[in-house]
Amino acid sequence: MAKKFTELRAKMSPESKARAEEKTRLMLEEMPLNELRQARGLSQATLAKVLNVQQPSIAKLEHRADMYISTLRSHIEAMGGMLEIVARFPDGSVKINNFESLDENKKAAA
Repeated sequence: MAKKFTELRAKMSPESKARAEEKTRLMLEEMPLNELRQARGLSQATLAKVLNVQQPSIAKLEHRADMYISTLRSHIEAMGGMLEIVARFPDGSVKINNFESLDENKKAAA
């Protein structure tokens, strides 16, 4: 007979709960585009409609290892997010803002 997750979790040691929470946090911090889309509850067809492209274009994009930043930004924004580019160095992180001016130029032209 299947047990409820809440019952199983209640029997876990605090250390096991902490390890599980850390693994969950790490998995949610990093994922491929297709998993991100699914986690946001969107189908390829729905996302394609928002982006005004065909569904196969979404499938192709999700499997690309290289793409334009503007393409990735559009994809993320269509899912309701915001793309930030961050450079990480041993002594700290820096948000790269060159690409924000592209959005401002588009808005000014519209």
